[in-house]
Amino acid sequence: MHINAMNWSQVEERLKTDDRCIVPLGSIEQHAGLSLGTDMILPEKVALDAAAPLGVPVFPVMPYGLTAGFADFPGTVTLRIRTYIAVIEDILDSLYHTGFRRILMINGHGGNSPAATVIAEWLNRNRDASVKLHDWWRAPKTMAKVLEIDSRASHASWMENFPWTRLEGIDQPQNPKDRVDLDALARVDAGRKRDRLGDGCFHGLYERPDTDMLAIWNIAVEETRFQLENGWH
Repeated sequence: MHINAMNWSQVEERLKTDDRCIVPLGSIEQHAGLSLGTDMILPEKVALDAAAPLGVPVFPVMPYGLTAGFADFPGTVTLRIRTYIAVIEDILDSLYHTGFRRILMINGHGGNSPAATVIAEWLNRNRDASVKLHDWWRAPKTMAKVLEIDSRASHASWMENFPWTRLEGIDQPQNPKDRVDLDALARVDAGRKRDRLGDGCFHGLYERPDTDMLAIWNIAVEETRFQLENGWH
């Protein structure tokens, strides 16, 4: 259940019997022809779909993340690492103060990986809590399904092209893109990254049939729901 559908007293009542919640973590960054909000759309939707039968509150996605490498693509918004650390800590502190003790943070952006260290440090200060960081797209079963369908899967390629990340009137290229040199890409600034990436996709096909995408999505939802229901202590 999205937290927007609850008032404070309903949250207080629920916390008497269930101290779980979900916080999706996203990013606003270039995704070639897909939505700039791809990395916030996907973790929030997988959170809502996974939580729906359980009634676990889902907080609004944190839309901004760490994406300095794409800073020269218009529309990209990136936080400084010290800002991101403070935001994650403040979110966790607020939820803890309210009474949540089992917090699932569903991450939709690889650049947000420093959140794992922030969480580890926070847990040392709040030892009666449990926090999971779940990278939904590279969870074992989900990624296995992606690779089973097509191993040429990368940033802004077909693997992120779901019905809910597409833009009306935007046609995707029909030919696959050759793999960019990711090691070389990591050594240069945002301007040279943009020059080398072109449209922003790393490699592979830009789209696959919706039957493939929904098969991946169903596994991702099940795998996320498993995280909600199991392994908190």
